[in-house]
Amino acid sequence: MIWAGIDRDGFPYLGHFPRELIIKKYETELKIEMAHGSSFQLVGTDNIDSIMGTNPIGCVFSEYSLQNPLAWDYIRPILRENGGWAVFIYTPRGKNHGWDLYDTNRDNPDWYCEVLTVKDTKRPDGIPVITQEDIEADRREGMSEDLIEQEYYCSFEAAYPGAYYSKELRDARESGRIGVVPHTSMLTVNTAWDLGIDDSMSIWFYQLAGKEVRLVDYYENSGEGLAHYRDILKQKADANGWAYKFHYAPHDIKVRELGTGKSRLESAMEMGLKFEVVTKIDQKEDGIEAVRKLFPHLWIDSGKCRHGIHALSSFRKAYNEVNKVFSTRPVHDWAIHAADALQTLALSYGVETQWLLPGLR
Repeated sequence: MIWAGIDRDGFPYLGHFPRELIIKKYETELKIEMAHGSSFQLVGTDNIDSIMGTNPIGCVFSEYSLQNPLAWDYIRPILRENGGWAVFIYTPRGKNHGWDLYDTNRDNPDWYCEVLTVKDTKRPDGIPVITQEDIEADRREGMSEDLIEQEYYCSFEAAYPGAYYSKELRDARESGRIGVVPHTSMLTVNTAWDLGIDDSMSIWFYQLAGKEVRLVDYYENSGEGLAHYRDILKQKADANGWAYKFHYAPHDIKVRELGTGKSRLESAMEMGLKFEVVTKIDQKEDGIEAVRKLFPHLWIDSGKCRHGIHALSSFRKAYNEVNKVFSTRPVHDWAIHAADALQTLALSYGVETQWLLPGLR
């Protein structure tokens, strides 16, 4: 952690702030007030709402490829208004939002982009930070080639170790199934949900055309009630001429809330939003496997589903630092919501019912 971290020589990271310029340190807020009126603060992007009240001049996104990319989207307008700046420092994690940021701006004259591998990084005395002998030792000790390419050579092409859908997404890109996927007016639209309470709520919008499952849109938000998402459905239907057929939700929509005594399934019905509830699975691995089996049928719009694709790229197994092995459980971070909503779709695939959401014909 930066706040309490030290470098290889034992020098504290925060020691780079001259003591005579520091007015006060706020340990709880991880904030330093400076004598010239500026301040420095560490803020996590795992909770997007926590950064909304800030008004920064400059931001450093450390390990951006692991962060929720919505943080940059929310901060960007503030920095433009303030004439500010941003720095992104990260190791590639496959072709997720980190790749998109680099690929989009490497030829942009307003941006400075640089990729530094072990061949380029040396200490002040010219000695490499990581030698070829170090890499060979890691390889002999079992470090995978993908991880070596990622960590030492900054490869965006290497499979993201621990990522559940790296191979599936790569196959989809190579076969042209990620790109422009317009909706077809002759087909109805289904939705598949992940229902967050304190977390984000996610929705995939898709059409079925034979054996093809066309993901034509994606929406995610947090801190909103069901009425907000009902309105979003109607807005998208009105804007695109959609007619909805099925809305699929996970089994926990049936859980009754303590405050009202009602389930969200019942609350949704009162709003005119009828859900079909997919079968509960006993093991998370079963849901992940269902998504893998669905992937060869997926066609994904790269524009409207951009955030969802980034999330699927970043959905990964937790890593046990002590035992140096991947867990059988996923990391519960920003990426899990889109993945769980796609799991809802996979579990509903092939289900047939006959109804249409009232008011959205």
